[in-house]
Amino acid sequence: MKNKILKLKEELSVVILAHYYTTPEVQDIADFVGDSLALSEKAATTDAKIILFAGVHFMAETAKILSPEKTVIIPDLDAGCSLADSCPADKFAKFLEKYPTHTVISYVNTTAEVKALTDIVVTSSNAVQIVDSLPKDEKVVFGPDRNLGRYVAEKTGRPDMVIWDGACHVHQRFSLEKIIELKKQYPNSKLLAHPECPQPVVIVADYVGSTAALLKASKEDGANEFIVATESGIIYEMQKASPGKTFIPAPPDDSDCGCNDCSFMKLNTLAKIAKALETLSPEVTLPKEIALKAEKPIKRMLEISRELKII
Repeated sequence: MKNKILKLKEELSVVILAHYYTTPEVQDIADFVGDSLALSEKAATTDAKIILFAGVHFMAETAKILSPEKTVIIPDLDAGCSLADSCPADKFAKFLEKYPTHTVISYVNTTAEVKALTDIVVTSSNAVQIVDSLPKDEKVVFGPDRNLGRYVAEKTGRPDMVIWDGACHVHQRFSLEKIIELKKQYPNSKLLAHPECPQPVVIVADYVGSTAALLKASKEDGANEFIVATESGIIYEMQKASPGKTFIPAPPDDSDCGCNDCSFMKLNTLAKIAKALETLSPEVTLPKEIALKAEKPIKRMLEISRELKII
């Protein structure tokens, strides 16, 4: 199956992108593995005519926004995102009517339609710096993740920031109680947590950051054991980067199993990737007007990031 995928990839001039949360075998056949926006940016710089995005639907949309001339396909159209789905564009637009003078900042984990309603897109890596760069008297709406929004508001001293009430089904399920139980088993471990986690988990974490930032911390920190409070797919990259260290997935609060997986990410399989390359479908397309509107807040984020020298 891998050989078939690689042969088709070469014949068709395809770049394969895989998010950190996909399965190890999917990550192994990818040209690039990483966080969603970084992957889309990387794909835009390649000569490939076709992008296959092993991730979720909004990620493929972002790739299409940044590479409108390329064909973008995804292994499974049902690979959605609970966070993106928690913020429907029509309801978000109605919500924004109450805040006409606010700057709208949206997490990259949103649909193209929501991005089109946005002034600045942010990632979990740069959200704090970008919001902090705005004048303190500038009113802000942040969406869709309430946990990330709360984290950004606290870090930037903006208690009046308006936050949309959305969440990621994976990160929302982590609980402090389960992690404390795990800490008793691994007393020398350090806790790595994504800012999409609930506040109690973030407060006690040794490191808080994006998936890429947590991977970096796991490599650079001298500890030998880490409890990982984000989607368990990243542990594969952590183990490859630090084979002598132990990584323990933080369990969800409603289960005794030792993992917390994104069911949408796990829809990406080698068989579906091979079929997508054979048929060049399902293809992800966007209305031109939406794509152009959605591109503007992404470009604004990149401009601010360059000004702040954080990219």
